[in-house]
Amino acid sequence: MIRHVVMWKLKDEAEGATKEKNAEKMKLILEGLKINIDEIKSVEVGINISEGDGETGTPYDVVLISDFETELDYTMYTRNDHHKKAVKFIDSVIEERHFVDYKVDI
Repeated sequence: MIRHVVMWKLKDEAEGATKEKNAEKMKLILEGLKINIDEIKSVEVGINISEGDGETGTPYDVVLISDFETELDYTMYTRNDHHKKAVKFIDSVIEERHFVDYKVDI
């Protein structure tokens, strides 16, 4: 199984909405991908609730954890038009993105 984890830091304001509104919209969009993309085995989206203290860094705003049965399934997901549409919106509201993809033994 392939696990795909992405963390985003959002702009304070973008697309005519606040960071908080855009985080909620991202959550809905990302969770909705499972309905339209068969290759997604599971998806979890979280919106950060921490303020951060400066010593441990500034927290990210939104995280995605999604699982795929195979590397091919993950590749098909990245090429799907629904994914591309989600990425277009996300790219317009974020400042920063970090991700990791790794194999999970089940």
